[in-house]
Amino acid sequence: VQFVESGGGLVHSGGSLSLACVASGFTFTNYYMSWYRQNPGKARELVATIGSAGGVTTYAESVKGRFTISRDNLKNTTYLQMTKLKPEDTAVYYCNRYRGSGYWGQGTQVTVSS
Repeated sequence: VQFVESGGGLVHSGGSLSLACVASGFTFTNYYMSWYRQNPGKARELVATIGSAGGVTTYAESVKGRFTISRDNLKNTTYLQMTKLKPEDTAVYYCNRYRGSGYWGQGTQVTVSS
């Protein structure tokens, strides 16, 4: 099982970023997929989840209306479109199967300056 996240960077408050995560080592279409984020010394936070066919999405209250999760089952890829970014969105972002897999990728750093 492997996850490779990309797309992070430095952006000003109010800006946008798009993250991507390529998954491998399991049958992608069998699983709900999620994006998580984490800051040093803090617990990992569930940000967004998408159903296996993409028809169901859920979001943390803190990102609802600003972030959009999507997936491409032909490419084994999960996306996170982030808009209206705030400094408190600064974190390392990870993707994984919903409820985890026992494996984590390296994540991608998102930094939002005020």
